[in-house]
Amino acid sequence: MKKNYNGKLILASQSPRRADLLSLIGFDFDVRPSRIDEDSIRETEPEKHVKALSLAKAKKVARSVEKGLVVGADTIVVLNGEILGKPSSPEDAARMLRKLSGRVHKVYTGFTIIEMPGGRTVSDFEMTAVRFRQLADWEIKNYVSTQNPMDKAGAYGIQDQSAVFAERIEGCFYNVVGFPLTKFYVTLLEFVQKDH
Repeated sequence: MKKNYNGKLILASQSPRRADLLSLIGFDFDVRPSRIDEDSIRETEPEKHVKALSLAKAKKVARSVEKGLVVGADTIVVLNGEILGKPSSPEDAARMLRKLSGRVHKVYTGFTIIEMPGGRTVSDFEMTAVRFRQLADWEIKNYVSTQNPMDKAGAYGIQDQSAVFAERIEGCFYNVVGFPLTKFYVTLLEFVQKDH
């Protein structure tokens, strides 16, 4: 990629997980959170929802970028068609975890890349199925008390103590963490090599 593109990569997200994952694969990037109102996206179809939100985040940050690749992303947890966002309170987090207990849910992450100054754009998404084992009430209570669920879709982070909640994962593991690394990397390579 570096042979074809000299611009900067800008991550339009305040998620430390996404920053860690981009660092993991060797990217040099700046972080500029978009701070958009996530509730403004009304789309209820999961793949359309995450793509629309990732596009909105990337667009907002791209307005202040002269040259570079702006990356927006959004992750949601979906259980039987219901989108579970970030919990509004510890009680809400416990409610979500009780819902997920013993069942299979789907994690969707949408991402958007915008090249500035031209505005060329690509959006895509990844979906991973996760099965939780049956959780005891004390496990849920202990996990919620760590405060870890509060900034995470579906009230859990697969990379923290809740790693032992997941019995089976089908699909991209990193997508559950918050960023589908392989799909993003391949999409980025193709995107940069076009028109260069």
